[in-house]
Amino acid sequence: MNSVSAGPDTGTVSVAQSVEPRVLRDVMSQFATGVVVITVGGDHIHGMTANAFSSVSLDPPAVLCCVAHSAVMHSAITAAGRFAVSILGADQQDLSRHFADKKRKLGPAQFDGVGWRPGARTGAPVLSGSLGWLECELTDSHEVGDHSIFIGRVLDAGRSSDRHGLLFFGGAYRQVAPSTE
Repeated sequence: MNSVSAGPDTGTVSVAQSVEPRVLRDVMSQFATGVVVITVGGDHIHGMTANAFSSVSLDPPAVLCCVAHSAVMHSAITAAGRFAVSILGADQQDLSRHFADKKRKLGPAQFDGVGWRPGARTGAPVLSGSLGWLECELTDSHEVGDHSIFIGRVLDAGRSSDRHGLLFFGGAYRQVAPSTE
């Protein structure tokens, strides 16, 4: 059992014992997230499916993504200093699965048969048919446990017409329809 206490004079809360990774994964599966593919171009070309992604600031425009230290994407973002994010639609589950497959070919070959164009500002692949896309310059990173939080300043962005969005919830893909309002 975890014991929680307030830190002295700081108002912070500390947890005496950590929650097991499998428990945290199970609890977090109840939080619906969008699905994106993060990409890096150039000498470190790589793509990775992610759902740990969020807007950070509108002014200046910034987003974040969380990447495991053990992931190929971690060293790719660190080396390139730039990345793109493609927000997937409900009809793009196959792309999500492809870029999540640890057995796929790496380097340029992982983009064989995938529709994409190089981002105008970063050169990172922007996936065709995505609901929206962003091109980012890495501005900051924070090491937290076995992941890094990468913060990117948005250099360019765009969106397509309204279609159903791809969600991940309860360990499975789901859909959300665009608002009719």
